[in-house]
Amino acid sequence: MSFTDTRSHAAHEEVPIDAEEARRARARRLEKTGRWLFPMLIMVLAIIMWDRICVWNEIPRYILPRPGEVLATLITDRGLLFSSLLTTLKITFLSLLLAVLGGVGLSVLFTQSKWVEMSFFPFAVILQVTPIVAIFPLINIYVDNQTAKLLLCAWIVAFFPILSNTTLGLNSVDRNLLDLFKLNGASRWQTLWHLRLPASMPYFLGGLKIAGGLALIGAVVAEFVAGTSGQSSGLASRIIEAGYRLNAPRLFAALILISFTGILIFLVLTWISNRILRRWHESALKQEH
Repeated sequence: MSFTDTRSHAAHEEVPIDAEEARRARARRLEKTGRWLFPMLIMVLAIIMWDRICVWNEIPRYILPRPGEVLATLITDRGLLFSSLLTTLKITFLSLLLAVLGGVGLSVLFTQSKWVEMSFFPFAVILQVTPIVAIFPLINIYVDNQTAKLLLCAWIVAFFPILSNTTLGLNSVDRNLLDLFKLNGASRWQTLWHLRLPASMPYFLGGLKIAGGLALIGAVVAEFVAGTSGQSSGLASRIIEAGYRLNAPRLFAALILISFTGILIFLVLTWISNRILRRWHESALKQEH
């Protein structure tokens, strides 16, 4: 076979490979588009059905308002609703920050001493499994400041995912790497800083995404239980107030703000996680490709 025939034969063999790569590229593009297009289509259909159900059944606005009325309320009452949203966000992010500081710090302490972990971890579990509505009466007795009450309730809800996930990550280090560090005379601090903390980062970020949503839930539930009111109150108080006044459009507007805030918190924390892990961890590499 001549050189020309060999090149021609190789070119014919490459065609299926190129076709397969093109098919895979199209499939990746379709999947990437479908990730946001299909949820948007379902959301639009749900809103249309919501509106039609209100019209077909002639449901009064104080029972189930139409989507247009809710949107109009979001615009007309934006000053009141968004000031309440800022109050809720303040409690949410402060409690999340305290949960990260406390959870990571206690996890490091647990890693350094098994006796400390065995002694204190059960108390963290007790805080997690006890409903916040059962704990709040005690908090209400011992804490005078209203903001501190809400902050403590939200912190209790968000604390455990950070603690448990980070502790798991710190304890899941490759034993061979631990032995290598010991053979090279690494101190506890060096092992923690250069091995345990980087290895636990995916676990910590996973717990952070869970804790972000729980901090928002904790802030809203705490305000429901506290029953706070006034201009400086959060969105939960707006929901309670709207329910008493049969102002369903404002109630739904506040619920939508809470939902979109939770989604935004999750998306931001997911983006941060991918930015940190994308160059070295398998979970982020798979998403990137």
